[in-house]
Amino acid sequence: MKVRTIGIDLGKAVFHVVGLDQPGNVVLKRRPSRSQLLRQLANTPACLIGMEACCGAHHLGTALIAQGHEVRLIPPQFVRPFVKSNKNDYKDAEAIAEAVQRPTMRFVPIKTQDQLDLQALHRVRDRLVSRRTAVVNQIRAFLLERGITFRRGRKYLQLRMPLILEQLWQEWKALSSQIEATSQQIERIAEQDAVCQRLQQIPGVGPLIATAMVAAVGNGSAFVKGRDFAAWLGLVPRQHSTGGKAKLLGISKRGNPYLRRLFVHGARSILTTPQRDKLALDAWMQQLEQRMHRNVAVVAVANKLARIAWAVLAKGANYHWPAKFCAHESGQPGTA
Repeated sequence: MKVRTIGIDLGKAVFHVVGLDQPGNVVLKRRPSRSQLLRQLANTPACLIGMEACCGAHHLGTALIAQGHEVRLIPPQFVRPFVKSNKNDYKDAEAIAEAVQRPTMRFVPIKTQDQLDLQALHRVRDRLVSRRTAVVNQIRAFLLERGITFRRGRKYLQLRMPLILEQLWQEWKALSSQIEATSQQIERIAEQDAVCQRLQQIPGVGPLIATAMVAAVGNGSAFVKGRDFAAWLGLVPRQHSTGGKAKLLGISKRGNPYLRRLFVHGARSILTTPQRDKLALDAWMQQLEQRMHRNVAVVAVANKLARIAWAVLAKGANYHWPAKFCAHESGQPGTA
């Protein structure tokens, strides 16, 4: 029987493949190695192939598209409801094959090689920053054991670093040097990319946010509107509504935690900058601060920046703030 849809459960060396026919019956089960998979699918008539969006999926998806197949990547959390009974690799592959056919399913665009390289650069920098934070915290703990305390902020601690912690100090400096070199590389990429230059016109958006966004979502076509992009970042309230009563909780924190964190930092920077009164968003931000806690306002501004960034990215236009924008309006900010 003709295979119409294939679900692939990815692995390091061995893959589990399940094929469905037009009515949805399982007509194919295979367990090929990495080298066998592409050879077998090259001899299979073009069909719809689904995979979870995880490590290795983008590379394999590109190779399968070159063979003439239609490939869709699904976020793993959206596959889980389709798994029947007890979990195993074949049932995972079958669940993927069923999920990929759903008309309302959300998919992850396959990233280009440049996007993957840029995303890898951001992940290296993020790992280095985490290691530096761990070193700083360990230094503070060692000093606290000896009754020595310093006020918050790594810059102040850096100026007062005692000689007894020379080894940790050298590690700190080495990590800071690596972070600076990675950041400079990201900035050079942003300077040479026209899309990143347009994104940096938005207040609070610098080279880090611009390049991370391009690496994560490409041209933004995976989202219908900016609100969907903000929801994917986890910058919208979690909903727990029932019985016709709407109940909104804290932000969902779903999606890309690294990009969400960058947007929150960008929002906090424009809320605290001394030149804030020169920004077109200032009047709107003042109204936010008058009616909500400062941290809630930061998230609200981050949400707004994310939606503006999506509009600039998806429409291929430059940023501007609408002259007649009111705080109560929920529509997308315009672009010109």
